[in-house]
Amino acid sequence: MNSKEYVYAALKREPVDRIPIFMWFHPETVTILSKNLDIPESYIDDVMFNDIRQVWVGNNYAMEGVLLEKGETYSDFWGIEWVKEGAFNQIIEHPLMDVDENKISEYEFPHEKVKELNDNLCTLESMSYEYFIGCDISPCLFEMYNRLRGMEKALMDIALFPEIFAAIMEKCADHCIALARNAGNRFPLDWLWTGDDVGGQSALMMSPKCWRESIKPHLERIFRFGKSQDLWVAYHSCGSIRDIIPDLIEIGLDVLNPIQGNCPGMDPIELKKEFGSSLTFMGGIDTQDLLPRGTVQEVQREVSELLGVMAHGGGYILAASHTIPPETPLDNIFAMYSVAGISREMILDRASDLRKSLSKQ
Repeated sequence: MNSKEYVYAALKREPVDRIPIFMWFHPETVTILSKNLDIPESYIDDVMFNDIRQVWVGNNYAMEGVLLEKGETYSDFWGIEWVKEGAFNQIIEHPLMDVDENKISEYEFPHEKVKELNDNLCTLESMSYEYFIGCDISPCLFEMYNRLRGMEKALMDIALFPEIFAAIMEKCADHCIALARNAGNRFPLDWLWTGDDVGGQSALMMSPKCWRESIKPHLERIFRFGKSQDLWVAYHSCGSIRDIIPDLIEIGLDVLNPIQGNCPGMDPIELKKEFGSSLTFMGGIDTQDLLPRGTVQEVQREVSELLGVMAHGGGYILAASHTIPPETPLDNIFAMYSVAGISREMILDRASDLRKSLSKQ
């Protein structure tokens, strides 16, 4: 089976001889792996058995796809100002933070840049036979508004300016669908990756009732468009979102990520038992404590326990609950993979084959 077939089998809950993988490594972790395996950084996905290939075409491209030097600033197509701090670009200016409600209502999304943003998918087109191809249009709704307005004012606007907030949510959804339509017309996609960080460490950032009234209808429209294109629909939200998982299933969700098990209501084993017949899960391996601080034996034990439930009967893609941080011992990364049936030797063999191949070019 090739990578695409592994992912499709998991989504369809068909038997496979190994679990499909979509691992997100912190940029500094990529550098560490590159040096250890003696391969170029651009080949880490190949050597580390990543079965899914995906790029950002929404505003997450501005955060993670635009390469800046430390301290360098950048203004994106949405009018958001970024600066390179640490490994990622960070927002330093929200374009709607200090404007009145009329200016908020007048804001227009960069529809004229849709084709240019989707050009990022060109790098994946040649991989579509071998790999499962994803188009990431996130952040879609509330998180996108946060970036335009700032978190505090975004939350206040829901209560103080509900009509304006609803109008911007409509524009957010329109832009997401424009991105998805253009991408689907041009590229052989397998899923539509959506997302909004609406979960805090202990609960939703707003009441479930508020989410259902102000966010859910617009998210449903995005999901529905993905389904109309015969795409699987994936959704990412960090934090505690247990209260809205039934709603996400109701509006057509296929894959939920990243499953932060240390947040209330997000124990992956319990979620699998309750929603496993309706959802495929991706994630659940702790990156705050287990991977960076656990022993090899602890990693093997906890990952084995997780996979024993989550992978039973299919419906699971191996992933961590967040980006794997650079302080993670390589032995722990290899231990996690070994439980999924991929030994350190298999990874080293791939690295060796790659070096041989590159040397002949």
